[in-house]
Amino acid sequence: MARFRSRTAGAIAALAALPLAVAPPAAAAADPDYTITVDSAATGAAIGDEMYGVFFEDINYAADGGLYAELVRNRSFEFNATDNRSYSGLTGWTATGTATTVDDGNRLNDRNRTYLQLTGPAGVTNAGFNSGLAVQKGKLYDFSVWARSDSGSPLTVSLATADGSALAAPLKITVKSNTWSRYAGTLRATTTSDAGRLSVAASGAGTHRLDMVSLFPRETYKGHGLRKDLAEKVAALRPGFVRFPGGCLVNTGSHYAYDAASNFPRARSYQWKDTIGPVETRATNANFWGYNQSYGLGYYEYFQFSEDIGAAPLPVVPALVTGCGQNRATDDPALLQRHIQDTLDLIEFANGPVTSTWGKVRARMGHPKPFGLTMVGVGNEENLPDEYFANFLKFRDAIKAKYPKITVISNSGPDDMGVTFDNLWAKNKAAGTEMVDEHYYNSPNWFLQNNNRYDSYDRNGPKVFLGEYASQDAKFFNSLAEAAYMTSLERNADVVKMAAYAPLFANIDNVQWRPDLIWFDNDESWGSTSYQMQKLFMTNVGDRVVPTKVSGGRVVQPQPITGRVGLSTWRTAARYDDLKVTTPDGSVLLSDDFNDGNADGWSPLAGRGTWAVTDGAYTQTDVAAEDTMVAAATGITATDYDISLKATKTAGDEGFLIPFGIKDSGSWYWWNLGGWNNTQGAIEKATGSAAAKEQLLTRPDSVTTNQTYDLRIEVRGTRVTLIRDGEVWGSFDDNKVTEPFAQVVTRDTRKGELIVKVVNASTTPAITKINLGKIKVASTGRMTVLAGDPGEQNTRSAEPIQPVTTTVRGLSSTFTREFPASSVTFLRLETR
Repeated sequence: MARFRSRTAGAIAALAALPLAVAPPAAAAADPDYTITVDSAATGAAIGDEMYGVFFEDINYAADGGLYAELVRNRSFEFNATDNRSYSGLTGWTATGTATTVDDGNRLNDRNRTYLQLTGPAGVTNAGFNSGLAVQKGKLYDFSVWARSDSGSPLTVSLATADGSALAAPLKITVKSNTWSRYAGTLRATTTSDAGRLSVAASGAGTHRLDMVSLFPRETYKGHGLRKDLAEKVAALRPGFVRFPGGCLVNTGSHYAYDAASNFPRARSYQWKDTIGPVETRATNANFWGYNQSYGLGYYEYFQFSEDIGAAPLPVVPALVTGCGQNRATDDPALLQRHIQDTLDLIEFANGPVTSTWGKVRARMGHPKPFGLTMVGVGNEENLPDEYFANFLKFRDAIKAKYPKITVISNSGPDDMGVTFDNLWAKNKAAGTEMVDEHYYNSPNWFLQNNNRYDSYDRNGPKVFLGEYASQDAKFFNSLAEAAYMTSLERNADVVKMAAYAPLFANIDNVQWRPDLIWFDNDESWGSTSYQMQKLFMTNVGDRVVPTKVSGGRVVQPQPITGRVGLSTWRTAARYDDLKVTTPDGSVLLSDDFNDGNADGWSPLAGRGTWAVTDGAYTQTDVAAEDTMVAAATGITATDYDISLKATKTAGDEGFLIPFGIKDSGSWYWWNLGGWNNTQGAIEKATGSAAAKEQLLTRPDSVTTNQTYDLRIEVRGTRVTLIRDGEVWGSFDDNKVTEPFAQVVTRDTRKGELIVKVVNASTTPAITKINLGKIKVASTGRMTVLAGDPGEQNTRSAEPIQPVTTTVRGLSSTFTREFPASSVTFLRLETR
């Protein structure tokens, strides 16, 4: 499988080594589609070195089985049902003979409690994270194990395929005593394979106790234990910062959950002190995303990686208020104070002298020089704004009192708008917060419709850290929409100081979230089309914006909301009755009271759930099913109409979903009441695929089980009013135009170049006149283009979306170019 990685890397290297091709000048157009005019007399905003960065969260097996180079899954036998209901201490292992996991007084240490006991002859085999360990012929792999034994019989360590074909000469290890000691050896691969298995076997009688069974490639990124190809892909982006370790991973376990048998905390918030020191002393933990995290990749490694790639570290600490669909806040002042002190200790760990308590710990780990931490984020996507902000202020006050130069970053909740967003922004402005973290994942159309989002932000208010964003799919059109939006981030660099696409990594066999920037399996990795786009922007930033204006254009106007009407649920059982669609003058377009005992006029769109007509109502009874959408056969073509119905939740986690304006299974609106574990309501819009939803309206909301609600949706063209039990619940107007053309011009002072960046997300070329005013440029420039089919993707087998760099001629202070359909173009022009 490594052949694909080698081919791609070789192609890129070959492109870099060749002379630049020469692109002919574009023919002049009497009437260009667009004109970009540079205001050469104006001074634009400065762009900092930290404008673009990366956000690392252990989601999609990004750490264990990903960036952390350990090849053995569940190396310390700590997996259990707290991590995942299907887990046990032997998850990831197959055993022969008597092999059991034990948690007793013979354990390795109190934080690494479970170990493997082999009563000989016996053994275990591990296949790693992707159904096989990947090894390359001639490469070295370092094995280690902590062991004790009451027998003098040796352990045999072997590396082979599933059918027993050897991949390396075996190791023989003699465990010398019944006291825990670390034993190590090296395996040299004799064959290349991505389907290896590591086996450890005791051949004689007696009892062997094993823990921390590890196999590491000798070759890691800068020798610091990270998988080389993945780390190199991140380094190639030249990020200005690394935000870590999450995300939802940080703030969703702010309270300890104790194992009843041992009174040992099994599921707890991410706490940095758990992740430092010798790896055998680090406690593993349940991961919010449904698996176990070993903490082999911990805070020391995050700081070290940031330093290795020249990026500023940006740790995020829990504020003890949950988010990500949960609503809890600590009521324990002592616990809150302990986390605040932990944050102060973290700053000392990063920056303190070797004579300080935590600086000494850092030095013992191999880094006496401070890491130079300048920023700390407090919390992530909290749904309880009052409780969160009260805690944030306590963190900020304590940090500023001891470390006044540290930037303390707040946040605005989980959405790009709504009640929580507005509340937190108001609080942050009033409190003089330095920087606010915004997060949103929206459809590509949202990004094309909101290019002016930050134009109206207060220039004297808190700065924006766009800590997580992405267009919700992995096609090239999504990348084009993101690129158009990135031009607005740069144009507003006086407000938007940092931005990071998210998430960073995804293991193709273990995915909890899409889309993702970099994909991988056990032996190869590839960048999505958005990776190529981000790389183009991140390596061509410039240091100052050059103000511009654009004239002309081909915008897409909004259309009235028409289409079928539907019903749906999400992990909820519900009853729907007396559905009617009428015009404002009373004409009936659709009516169904289900009293005839059938639902002949309805059909499934999602194909999930259990729908039936029961007692004169249409019911869905599967409380585990998500997105159970059914739709009426009648399509609503009127532009003004009213939908009314009765809805009753009978069981489950959430509330109701009332779809309308349904075009197909991937294009619709729905009114989501009692969503996000019955904590929020929203109007969501799907565009192109069911995964690509954006929120047009959001507010706190819940529904009561067995209470019947009268719901009404009034549609007037693009404007919608939502009424529950006679009271207006909310309204919105989906009237934004879609702008497929975007641009920004920046200056690279050090290189003496202008960088003209043009995004054409339409399916037709854009003939564009560029007027640089009084700025003189060389007649020859360098042009890099990312172009292709908007429906294309980069995959493991092929990466068709790649940048192409050419030399362009015929440039002057005014010139015209034709920018290809579905493209992003970067022109680097030498100034005279």
